[in-house]
Amino acid sequence: MAIKWINYDKLDASAKLASDTPADLTKVMAGAEGAERVAKYSSKMAAGMAFNYAAKNVDDAILKDLQKLADEACLAEKFEALYNGEVINTGEKRLVLHHLTRGQLGNKVECDGTDKRAFYVEQQERIAAFANKVHSGEIANEKGEKFTTAVQIGIGGSDLGPRAMYLALENWAKVNGFFKMQAQFISNVDPDDAAGVLANVDVAHSIFILVSKSGTTLETLTNEAFVKDALKKAGLDPAKHMIAVTSETSPLAGNSDYLGAFFMDDYIGGRYSSTSAVGGAVLSLAFGPEIFARFLNGAAEEDKIATGKDILSNPDLLDALIGVYERNVLGYGSTAVLPYSQAMSRFPAHLQQLDMESNGKSVNRFGEPVDYVTGPVIFGEPGTNGQHSFYQLLHQGTDIIPLQFIGFKESQQGVDVDIQGSTSQKKLCANVAAQIMAFACGKSDENSNKNFAGNRPSSIIIGEKLTPEALGALLAHFENKVMFQGFVWNLNSFDQEGVQLGKVLAKKVLAHETDGALKAYSDLFEI
Repeated sequence: MAIKWINYDKLDASAKLASDTPADLTKVMAGAEGAERVAKYSSKMAAGMAFNYAAKNVDDAILKDLQKLADEACLAEKFEALYNGEVINTGEKRLVLHHLTRGQLGNKVECDGTDKRAFYVEQQERIAAFANKVHSGEIANEKGEKFTTAVQIGIGGSDLGPRAMYLALENWAKVNGFFKMQAQFISNVDPDDAAGVLANVDVAHSIFILVSKSGTTLETLTNEAFVKDALKKAGLDPAKHMIAVTSETSPLAGNSDYLGAFFMDDYIGGRYSSTSAVGGAVLSLAFGPEIFARFLNGAAEEDKIATGKDILSNPDLLDALIGVYERNVLGYGSTAVLPYSQAMSRFPAHLQQLDMESNGKSVNRFGEPVDYVTGPVIFGEPGTNGQHSFYQLLHQGTDIIPLQFIGFKESQQGVDVDIQGSTSQKKLCANVAAQIMAFACGKSDENSNKNFAGNRPSSIIIGEKLTPEALGALLAHFENKVMFQGFVWNLNSFDQEGVQLGKVLAKKVLAHETDGALKAYSDLFEI
């Protein structure tokens, strides 16, 4: 089948979906039928997890039409073209290769005279060797003492993903004997960020990871200068405390100011870089290279599942299509990501960037305006904290917001207490189950203030425990979901021109090349 790159509203299946009647959750989720849906509407993921979509406004007829949409839009074929090395990033005329950082899905991909899979493996091996030397003390500070803390300096995808992944595994690693070093992160150009981190680490025993693909990122280089100043004031040589993660052509590569440099390339966007050297350096230092490898294996297994054409056995594709149905047919403009795991506290923040920076577009991959809505607003917090924050609006607000729950049967640390007949973990899991049904079925009450209309859709990804493999599979699931949705909407999900204009104007402000309102605003800050 020849791949067709056409707009969503030109697909025959889009019109068919618009004529379908959505399932009424207040009816189909009640009683025995609801129990049957929970058992039936589930799709297996990697690492023993499952994507359950019983509480979504879909039925067998809608699922058949979503399959037609996937087939007509050539979604499996487009993914195949991507992982076989076709130029999918049309805006920047680049390949999209983040899947290659964790495995080979298709053909050998050669670019710039290099086998790209071999290149990524080489960087992982270099990082592993370096991390092992740091852990053994072979690479140490000036006094020959071991480094105890790794501090990542980066912004955007150089911070959000790696930070979320580190926090997700930190306590698991401590309990299971894999915790090697504490990790901290400096991202905001606000000096309070760097100052706060530096005040809470032992600088003499810290190794700093500067992450910038170009080697010219303003915020990152500013924070590097901040850190170097602190090292010098402590009587330390910055060159013996810093490594770089950058491209081979950047000014940071081969620079004597760093203990070493590990490389990424232009074919991996920042928000997709957690499985590259960007995440690999800090995670390997924090937990050991073997844990980073397990994380990659989970992502690779999920990627394999995502290659399937049958949407019912491809949870990444199915999740994407249901999201398109909710956005373009049902008209829902936001999605809440709700992990019932404190370890995943920063995962929603990572998904905000992943989704909104990828599919926050109003022109298609050819630069032509589209006549339909595209990426939703993504937000979220871990449960049960969110229940005491914004769930009021989710339950009874005027907007219906689809929900994506994530939950695990077991806690990471295995420490619990039995109170009032159940453990804390049981209470956590009970809250997830209760919320799904409360949103779906609601509750009638003569007092309108206590009436819950229900019919508010949700899905849940459920697993046994949050492990490195499970985390990798979750990351890949959402990366692939975003990719498939971009394909449906005929977008280029792999550039981000929308973040550039503000940077350009900020440079003008700092250079005092302003007039009009821009000058007036800069004058408010006495710049």
